[in-house]
Amino acid sequence: MFPLERQKKIIELLMIKKVVKLSELTEELHVSIDTLRRDLNLLTKQGKIEKIYGGVKIIESKFGESAINERMVSHLEEKESIAKTCSEWINDGDCIFIDSGSTTYQIAKYIKNKRNLTVVTNSIPVITELMNSDIELIIIGGKIRKNEQSVVTFDYLFNFNELNILKAFICTSGITLERGISDYNIEEALTRKKIIEQSKEIYVAADSTKFGKDVTIAIAPLEQINYIITDQHANKDLINQFKKITTNLIIAE
Repeated sequence: MFPLERQKKIIELLMIKKVVKLSELTEELHVSIDTLRRDLNLLTKQGKIEKIYGGVKIIESKFGESAINERMVSHLEEKESIAKTCSEWINDGDCIFIDSGSTTYQIAKYIKNKRNLTVVTNSIPVITELMNSDIELIIIGGKIRKNEQSVVTFDYLFNFNELNILKAFICTSGITLERGISDYNIEEALTRKKIIEQSKEIYVAADSTKFGKDVTIAIAPLEQINYIITDQHANKDLINQFKKITTNLIIAE
């Protein structure tokens, strides 16, 4: 394994576990402690991790939500599997909403051959991905969040009541059984609230690191969510808890 591959793997492990012991890393990466220390020193200088006694931990973004460019490469394999599973729920002739976000963006890659599909979105990367396809595109008008590459909106800028969305694919920064889904940005949250109100079926696309987090702005309780699609790293106890509620938890393969 090349140094860049090892360093990427270290970050991926820390994104899941937050804190990892040095002994765990040497075993997982099959490297000597000296080789591991060189990787950790570099990642520390880059400001991505912090050394603690006997291990390392990831450095969270100061402002809670990392930029979309960072999230586009984080947990990419999991996000692609989630997106592929989402695409299997999309049929020819559907009118769907694809949210701004690194996971929902991946959906656009898997739906280009769908027939008579209409995509409503507030994601500039989704528009760019689908621009040369046969899909009919509708972008929500409003203010551009440059950091998120998304458009956020209010009632006077876009008439949501005109939309007839069959399926909405929503991103989130946090999911708990008690509080539902949540996000860091109030404008994104308000847009998602409106879309949830207007859509017949709600799908939340979220990797397993989002579970157990209740972040700044509440979007919707789980009673309003039909499906949550996540990756295979989802905790088994969590999967069992979802069997007791009406929201369906789908594990992507």
